[in-house]
Amino acid sequence: MTDPTVLLTALQHGDSFFPGGGFAASWGLETLFTDAHVQDAETLLHFVQGQLRGRWARCDRPALVWAHRAAGELEKVAAIDAELEALSLARELRVVSQRAGRALLRVHDRLKTPRAADYLERIKTRRAWGHLPIVQGLVWRGVGLDTEQASLLSGHLQVMAFVSAAIRLGFVSHIQAQMIIQQIRPTLTALLAAPLPESLSSFTPVADIAMMRHETQATRLFAN
Repeated sequence: MTDPTVLLTALQHGDSFFPGGGFAASWGLETLFTDAHVQDAETLLHFVQGQLRGRWARCDRPALVWAHRAAGELEKVAAIDAELEALSLARELRVVSQRAGRALLRVHDRLKTPRAADYLERIKTRRAWGHLPIVQGLVWRGVGLDTEQASLLSGHLQVMAFVSAAIRLGFVSHIQAQMIIQQIRPTLTALLAAPLPESLSSFTPVADIAMMRHETQATRLFAN
């Protein structure tokens, strides 16, 4: 990523200031914190590593890459989108992924990113779901990022979403969050260097169940 234009593009779309809708959920973390399963920097680090290995590397990243490669054929993109929908067993996971994906797509529609308007129309006419990794692959190709750059940005944003939720829940400080971001780099870079799986899969049962149970909590800070 030595091209200044590419670097600036990645910085723009990876900034929490960008209105992409990816920081509105706790991804099950709020329930796990309430149940005292994740309650400090050490347990948060293990949670983030587990989510990257069990979900992101096996499902979100390959879905993003395949959508990126198929961006010129929206029927293929929609087919990957449908597979991701089927693999998201927790309703809460499906809903938050769709909401974040559609929010990101609406922004890119306003920014005139190639294919954003066409895919948004597919979602409106119920010919696509609009899951976040799919939309990321589609629009980040539209702004000039290749698959490696898009994957890196996706992994970074996923980590940022987790630590941001932990800060708002109040069980890690900003400095501890920065330390976790540093500590997670070897895991993330190793996953980025690994070959893509041949098919999508996911195994994060604790987080999935936590998301399912979230709506029964007496008090809630996050929608998910």
